[in-house]
Amino acid sequence: MTNFSEFNLKPFLLEAIKDLKFDHPTPVQEKLIPVIMKHRDVVGQSATGSGKTHAFLLPIFNQIDPSVQKVQAVITTPSRELAYQIIEAAKQLAKFSPEPISTGAYVGGTDKVRQEDKLKREQPQLIIGTPGRIWDLIKNGGLDVHTASQLVIDEADMTLDMGFLDVVDHIAASFGKDVQMMVFSATIPQKINVFLKKYMDNPVIEEIPVSTIISPTIDNWLISTKGQDKNQLIYKLLTIGEPYLVLIFANTRKRVEELTDYLKGQGLKVAMIHGGMRPRERKQVMKRVKNLDFQFVVATDLAARGIDIQGVSDVINDDIPTEDLEFFIHRVGRTGRNGMSGTSITLYSPDEEKEVEELEDMGIHFKPKALKHGEIIDSYDRNRRKTHRKHHDRLDPTMIGMIKKKKKKIKPGYKRRIKMTIARKDEMDRRIKKREEARSKRKQRKNSSNRYQ
Repeated sequence: MTNFSEFNLKPFLLEAIKDLKFDHPTPVQEKLIPVIMKHRDVVGQSATGSGKTHAFLLPIFNQIDPSVQKVQAVITTPSRELAYQIIEAAKQLAKFSPEPISTGAYVGGTDKVRQEDKLKREQPQLIIGTPGRIWDLIKNGGLDVHTASQLVIDEADMTLDMGFLDVVDHIAASFGKDVQMMVFSATIPQKINVFLKKYMDNPVIEEIPVSTIISPTIDNWLISTKGQDKNQLIYKLLTIGEPYLVLIFANTRKRVEELTDYLKGQGLKVAMIHGGMRPRERKQVMKRVKNLDFQFVVATDLAARGIDIQGVSDVINDDIPTEDLEFFIHRVGRTGRNGMSGTSITLYSPDEEKEVEELEDMGIHFKPKALKHGEIIDSYDRNRRKTHRKHHDRLDPTMIGMIKKKKKKIKPGYKRRIKMTIARKDEMDRRIKKREEARSKRKQRKNSSNRYQ
């Protein structure tokens, strides 16, 4: 297996890696770091939690010249949470540099006027932020990116989903000619391909396969909510055992607020995160969550790809994502990280059977579970009914009727009667078949005699 020392990284970066306790590069790092170091354009398709942030940060920091106070690299990412994540990772690398490396963090919801004033005095060497704010600063003349030689578009598929691809297009067009572009994405939709062809020169495309869609360290459970109050069920699941930190995902802000209020009413200390919160408020909540002020967090899918909290022991899906099933993978991926164990619990109602089947078609495997007498127990396989139905489909409608009657009220001798009914039907079928054969022979003889007349 490759070691980080084989990448010809600067000594301070090897020191930073040691501080991070990274033993060996992940597959995406092993494949892409050498390619990026050769200044090739790159498209990295890799699952969440695969280590792609350091796959581009390490080569960028290796190339930055601390003595040149100009913008040398720009990283865009679609959400504030993701931006702060990368900023923290960049700060950790920069603190080991013998010379200061300046980073500009530009996201929506922060003081743009103050940022513009600061840019008049000094241009940062590394830019990290959301597309909207970065483009605003470029458009207004404050941020000068034509000196940069590297552009990273992180979470490109999410950038497209959130409607930022046109903005990223404007940003890319503001760069000089010789720019190394790096695009990282969990999936590569067709619209992104058009963008890639416009800006990238014969890129190296690496799709990093995963042995399983969900980490093998995660127990992936499926629990039916049929006949149960979902709020009460979630409360019971949260109070079984002693979970370290639980993320509960819901599809809408309204549901997040409703569930948060209910759990607080039961005496639990719960944090809430959704896109309708003010940026400053959201940032404060995130900080408190990371400081373990809360044991339970209720969030929308904004948090599924935008939050990297250490030590999430459990994920509960209040429902299955309706906008994009891919979000299910990102939700579950918040636990079981860095080789640690985790549990994912998905609640589903009978009308979500189709969505569960689609997730299974994607290669996601569930363990059927149920909550009984305060304990999680193994439940039956949902698909057993399909097998049962297939067997019935081979039967005659008369037999199905007999079986249905039998289920309602079993009387003595029902097995004998069913056997007799089957026997009578078989005899009837044989007689009908014989009559049809005899009729067919008579018809043939008649046709034959007519030909010779």
